[in-house]
Amino acid sequence: MKRLVLLLSGLLCLHAAQAQLGVKAGVNAAVLDGKIDQNTDYKIYYHAGLLYQYSIVGPLSIQPELLYSLQGTETKSDFENYDTKLHYLNLPVLAKISLGPVFVEAGPQFGLLLMARDAGTLLVSAPGATAQYGSTSRQVEEQYKKGDFSVCAGAGLKLGPILLGGRLNAGVNDINDVKSVTGVNDPKLRNRVFQAYLAVQLGQ
Repeated sequence: MKRLVLLLSGLLCLHAAQAQLGVKAGVNAAVLDGKIDQNTDYKIYYHAGLLYQYSIVGPLSIQPELLYSLQGTETKSDFENYDTKLHYLNLPVLAKISLGPVFVEAGPQFGLLLMARDAGTLLVSAPGATAQYGSTSRQVEEQYKKGDFSVCAGAGLKLGPILLGGRLNAGVNDINDVKSVTGVNDPKLRNRVFQAYLAVQLGQ
């Protein structure tokens, strides 16, 4: 009985040493690539959520995360000037290699669109009339696909329980869900997000 208790205690200690839960938050510099005849600019948003790092062997570990991420872009043309805000629930699953305080990470990310909204100004005057602009604020979930797939890569520093890092999330699939009959001039929209973050690993 004592041996069984000692064995179970050892396994629990080993698991605790191998796995660490953490919380993280940071800023997003986001844009939607692929809009035709429109200028799109990076906008500063944010992300926050949980991470779980599990050691595999040596310096290699696996780190899944569950993040709320606000993304989108600023769109400008002669007819409009508005912000698109895309609210995602993202699940990156990263392979992570730690060399002393330095780490690098890479892997896929799966995103679920929760909400999409446009807000800004649009040209509302008739052709030939003096240009007049009106404000707009509308839900636009129907214009975007619910699923997003990205490839992530980043690096950072581990200072005790504190992680400081940066990451690029490059969208792979076209999230535009508004298609014309021919599809010739349909923009192929892909998320591009640069992230800087701070994380705290718990239980250290």
